[in-house]
Amino acid sequence: MVVAGCSGGSPPPNPAGTVTPSGRPPASAAAEALTSGELLPSSPPERVAIPALDVSVPVVGLGLRADGTMEVPTDATTVGWFTGAPAPGSLGPAVLAGHVDYRGVSGTFAELSALRPGDEVRITRRDGRTAVFAVTRVATYPKSRFPSGEVYGPIDHAGLRLITCGGDFDRRTGHYVDNVVAYARLAHWLGGS
Repeated sequence: MVVAGCSGGSPPPNPAGTVTPSGRPPASAAAEALTSGELLPSSPPERVAIPALDVSVPVVGLGLRADGTMEVPTDATTVGWFTGAPAPGSLGPAVLAGHVDYRGVSGTFAELSALRPGDEVRITRRDGRTAVFAVTRVATYPKSRFPSGEVYGPIDHAGLRLITCGGDFDRRTGHYVDNVVAYARLAHWLGGS
């Protein structure tokens, strides 16, 4: 994963386990998957709100660069959804990335490490539903030991991963030395049909 010009491991070749490029589990995988909790049909995210951090910003789709790392948002405030992972609320780990800072401007995820278990993350989706996630934990990883399987790998519920850079800034390389990952689980959803 690359955020704000920093690398922290690439998504595995199939980052969401049994998920197609559309973000939907194949029919056979969905039928065989052991799941827990609520699930929503696939629908792209349009906005993320994190009340504990006073965040409410648009979400854009992000793909992969030629070197296999994830694209990054092009400004300090926009958050990107990795389109190779499930949509928020669907089975598997949805992945959102944002900058800790960008060109001297504090980023949307600057305070991501301050999230605590139980804090809400609300994802407004194109289908009119809002998927409400509860943070379960926040972890910091050295980029050299980024746990791609744990972040992008298959899970038995609708999960969410919020990723940014963290730790010290290495002026020699121009990158932060760590990644911060907030893990969350779908708690409930609002709106829609």
